[in-house]
Amino acid sequence: MSAPSSPALPAPAHESIEEFIFHLGLVRGLSPRTVAAYRGDLEALYRQLARRGISGPAQVTTPALRDYLIRLHEAGRQPASVARARSAIRTYFAFLLDEGVLGSDPAAELPAPSGWQRIPRALAPEEAAQLIEATAGEGPLDLRDRALLELAYGTGARVSELLGLTLGAIQWDEALLRLTGKGRRVRLVPLGRPALAALLAYSERARPQLAGRRKQAGTAPEVFLNARGGPLSRMGFWKILRKRAAAAGLGDRRVHPHLLRHSYATHLLHGGASLRVVQELLGHVRLATTQVYTSVDAAYLQSMHRRYHPRG
Repeated sequence: MSAPSSPALPAPAHESIEEFIFHLGLVRGLSPRTVAAYRGDLEALYRQLARRGISGPAQVTTPALRDYLIRLHEAGRQPASVARARSAIRTYFAFLLDEGVLGSDPAAELPAPSGWQRIPRALAPEEAAQLIEATAGEGPLDLRDRALLELAYGTGARVSELLGLTLGAIQWDEALLRLTGKGRRVRLVPLGRPALAALLAYSERARPQLAGRRKQAGTAPEVFLNARGGPLSRMGFWKILRKRAAAAGLGDRRVHPHLLRHSYATHLLHGGASLRVVQELLGHVRLATTQVYTSVDAAYLQSMHRRYHPRG
């Protein structure tokens, strides 16, 4: 019984690979073994990119290529194999640039293996706003969900910090939250006006209703309660986020609780906050932990350089 054949590549990808393979074999005179290896690397690349809706070289971006190589690395591929894939990709896109097929080379800045690092993904500011607006409503669960998401995005708090938050940790007059993070370290984080308003509406109008549904004696001290009046769980948070992300049209973005923390840090840096300030707000002990956010959006940094620097 013959092995199942691989799915056909999209036409733009297939045609560009064939032109490149012809160039390698007949113009550059590479060995058939090397040519076959390069073909396999490029076909594997496009099969992966096709899952992201990318059908040809004109749609390929540097982040997509970097993510592909990181996935190979994390899947356990040998360093030599990943390095060869990177070489094939760089040579292929350089060829397309030289031939005038592309106006820019998305593989030119691919880091060497020692520099690979998975960069946290972030929502765009308008996507974060869409997510929060998807909680519109005056019911107790709507008010709770809005307060929860406003705080998650507006403070960068970890899930455990939000779910462990108590009423006594809210400093209403100063608009501050006292968060207890890893190693029981305590920090104060400012509440913006939308987060403060959402938290106040939930605390005054919704939380008492939810607390009244609790069958056990006493009121749970946690700020965020489930529909039965008990403390909200991590799974409960996940379900709320999935529901609201789907309502906001973000279901295909793999929205997860930590994504809101990444977005908080990224948007602060984009707005001009210093790395030290973001480190303090996130509760990172080491600055190196926060520095990953400085590479989140290289395109943004490049656009700012072009816009503001006299030699940009």
